[in-house]
Amino acid sequence: MKKGKFITFEGCDGCGKSTQLKLWSEYLSGAGVPHIFTREPGGGKISEAIREILLNGKNAEMTDECEALLYAAARMQHLADRVEPALQEGKLVVCDRYVDSSLAYQAYARGLGVEFISKINSVALEKYAPDLTVFIDLTPEEAFARKHGADENDRLEQAGLEFHKRVYAGYQAVAKAYPNRVVCVNGRATPQEIFDETLRILKKREIL
Repeated sequence: MKKGKFITFEGCDGCGKSTQLKLWSEYLSGAGVPHIFTREPGGGKISEAIREILLNGKNAEMTDECEALLYAAARMQHLADRVEPALQEGKLVVCDRYVDSSLAYQAYARGLGVEFISKINSVALEKYAPDLTVFIDLTPEEAFARKHGADENDRLEQAGLEFHKRVYAGYQAVAKAYPNRVVCVNGRATPQEIFDETLRILKKREIL
């Protein structure tokens, strides 16, 4: 059986990823494409439990290093539970966030550095690199305005605008570092326009 393809969606909180994933669910189901949708952190029992710890606004004392390691741990479990089995079954795996989030949020915004984040995510980067990453390019100012502010129960969303500006700069750096894998789509476009552009790219890359 031919191995499946792996695509990921990235962007600042509120950029419109959830809307795109709903559109993709409708499209792939209608087209009869074998697929799964998943997310990070999460995607399985253990990974979802780690997600609750990571995003809980009451865990303000968590160190940056602990945060990064928990993301990496959840990712390894997620790959084993969800991603690898689906790929082996020849399915298209569509994931809401992946290693690029760790690079943007922890390597750049937290200041932990690309080397540290790459090291603790080495298996994911080397064995499970996405076939394509779609970065929905929208500044944090625009994204938070669109969603009417940060979620008070989300520890990372509560990190402040300056933090999220660093996240955005991190994403731009990642896109520059991986130009063949990361494609940037205009987050100011309508949801349908973003979907249509992404579909065009996937077909051009022969992922669909």
